Amino acid sequence: MKKKKNIILENIKLLSAGAKGVAIGKTEDGKTVLVSGAIPGDVVNARVKKSKSKYYEAEAVEVLEKSPFRVDPRCMHFGSCGGCKWQNMSYEKQLDFKQEEVYNNIKRIGGLDDFETLPILGSAEEYFYRNKMEFSFSNARWLTAEEVNSQGDINDKNALGFHIPGMWSKILDLKECFLQEDPSNAIRLAVRDYGDKNGLDFFDVKNQEGFLRTLMMRQNSKGEWMVLFQLYREEKENREKLFEFLLEKFPQISTLVYAINPKQNDSIYDLDIKIYSGEGFLMEEMDGLKFKIGPKSFFQTNYKQALELYRKTLEFADLKGSEVVYDLYTGTGTIAQYVARKAKQVIGIESVQEAINAAIEHAQLNGLENCTFYCGDMKDIFNDEFLQNHPKADVLITDPPRDGMHQKVVEQILKLSPEKVVYVSCNSATQARDLALMKEHYTLVKILPVDMFPQTHHVENIALLIKK
Repeated sequence: MKKKKNIILENIKLLSAGAKGVAIGKTEDGKTVLVSGAIPGDVVNARVKKSKSKYYEAEAVEVLEKSPFRVDPRCMHFGSCGGCKWQNMSYEKQLDFKQEEVYNNIKRIGGLDDFETLPILGSAEEYFYRNKMEFSFSNARWLTAEEVNSQGDINDKNALGFHIPGMWSKILDLKECFLQEDPSNAIRLAVRDYGDKNGLDFFDVKNQEGFLRTLMMRQNSKGEWMVLFQLYREEKENREKLFEFLLEKFPQISTLVYAINPKQNDSIYDLDIKIYSGEGFLMEEMDGLKFKIGPKSFFQTNYKQALELYRKTLEFADLKGSEVVYDLYTGTGTIAQYVARKAKQVIGIESVQEAINAAIEHAQLNGLENCTFYCGDMKDIFNDEFLQNHPKADVLITDPPRDGMHQKVVEQILKLSPEKVVYVSCNSATQARDLALMKEHYTLVKILPVDMFPQTHHVENIALLIKK
């Protein structure tokens, strides 16, 4: 068997940021190198992981010169945890690179160049911006290189934290995390410590057995907390003692819920959630709109920035009160209801029935009688018959998943021919692809990148299109 060559590319100057947070450089002969584990401005030696005809994929093995954009990462787990890969870059430069990526995608992939690019909307909170976090228990934690190389026995192998990237069975035992405000860290550490001291079984991923499986925490803007445990099996006495310990120690927990999950996966959506304490949900408010957030609810994890995103979406739509608005991929109807107060009628479409149920419930809760919601696969339900049976849209808002819109959906939008389209995206590459399909019929007026996830490469974008 042929041994793989260990190719090291030397002295690579990294010039810009690329998709998924890699840094981009060039070899002496002009071939592009996509480097992980470094940031733009660094000069590195990099080991080739994949060699393609037009580019290399590589990982930095040595930083020869540090980028002027580097900062000291705040978290002790940086480099092991896959969560905040840009924590070693100044936030100002993160925003610059995100803005550049969105603009380049729209221009290069979309083939569009005559549009206004508004300055990226940065997050007011660079840390502690998430209102939901999920952690996994393990009885075989990820070991550091020092631990692996040491000769001594390692007795404490329990962990409560994140999966190591590319090593799903290994969990990083998290000592600190700067993504969710207090008492998130305190609750997680207290649960881990209690489990250790009381001999509770942490989950064995390989053998699919144990007691404690996952821990999820949500909070609302009023400082009320929901804690959700997934337990592999029922141990009533152990469960109740753990729950009582937590509720006594953390009065901020307004509801505690749990599920018994003996499945092969941690997905919550097909589980029966049991309420141990409180109402089983939290209430959230956004500019006067109320939302009921349950254990299975989809809700933007960066609450403050989501509010800015919705405000800008409404601003782009520029509604006068007489318009019929379609909201595609409506989810739990958050954007639909946000714009409903300025529209004549809003029609929301979404493929997940639980989300539609929540959207209907929220519309009733908020006294919005001008919202109608439909459930079905977008490419199937949003068809000619649907258009014939519903009023024509003056404005269409679309907020699809990362894959963007199915070509059939784009074709239906062109048939519907609304005067205005506001396209909200969490992936500017697929957004640009979709905009290219619409450019014969629509003019791209302006775009606004929005940073929902500081310390990561992820960026949202809002685009305004006007019918030609």
